[in-house]
Amino acid sequence: MPRPEDAEDLLTYSGRADVAQYLLEEPWTPDTIGAKLTERLARVGLDSEARALALVWEYAGQVIGETALWLTEERGEVAEIGWVLHPDFSGRGLATEAVRPVLDAAFDVYGVRRVAARMDARNAASARLCERLGMRREAHLRQDWWSKGEWTDTLIYGMLVSDRAKT
Repeated sequence: MPRPEDAEDLLTYSGRADVAQYLLEEPWTPDTIGAKLTERLARVGLDSEARALALVWEYAGQVIGETALWLTEERGEVAEIGWVLHPDFSGRGLATEAVRPVLDAAFDVYGVRRVAARMDARNAASARLCERLGMRREAHLRQDWWSKGEWTDTLIYGMLVSDRAKT
């Protein structure tokens, strides 16, 4: 889970325009990071009303990314997963290494039957990660989201608990 002391590391990537272009919010700044981190921490806890899990990825003592898993339906059997990685650390297999255990925990620990990942269709790295994880591309929604002054497409990937035996 992100901690207040992670703020400086989080800002090194969440403050970048090339990272935020695919996210729902604008780049973080030194002036906004405290409030953003407080807001995020308030929305964490799969067993709480928030129904969400958030983890940070550390590499050589530095926070370089995050994974979030949140339950999206009342019984807790359907979840959505998302992630962000500092671009300086891409191409090393670190995202696969960090996201796979969260995906496994969704099925094995929390009893989820379906996990989905929704992303900006321009985010080719996230689409490739979904495919490496064994998720199936289920939809390409054209110009369905108004984001940062333009209509964007959304990709939806999904995995059922029964798909895991096939990966």
